Amino acid sequence: MSATVATAVSAADDAVDNLLDSGRAPTDILVLTSGDQHPWAQHELSFGAESYWRQQDEAGDVFYAAATAAQAVKRPVVVLAMNDGTDEATSAALPAALALAGEILVFCGDPERVNTLM
Repeated sequence: MSATVATAVSAADDAVDNLLDSGRAPTDILVLTSGDQHPWAQHELSFGAESYWRQQDEAGDVFYAAATAAQAVKRPVVVLAMNDGTDEATSAALPAALALAGEILVFCGDPERVNTLM
């Protein structure tokens, strides 16, 4: 999905809704961000990193993480929100998302910016 830096997270949320509406299980979906953490991740991290990462390990729902998060594990569907970040983080986000996507990668961002960085 083509999106601006400002709308990438919203586009990712829409993509998650569409995936769930199409029958995908929440446990199939990992949402990654290239810049600031998704608001859900920010909220969950406020309770501590251990609690946050335990939710990933339990795989009971959609999980949200930074694209550079070393602890993120492979899921069938990865939704990547290119919501800014440094050029280095943005360049690393797409290969990281590709490595974690078992079946489908949904890209939400500005393809021109990514193309110039790759």
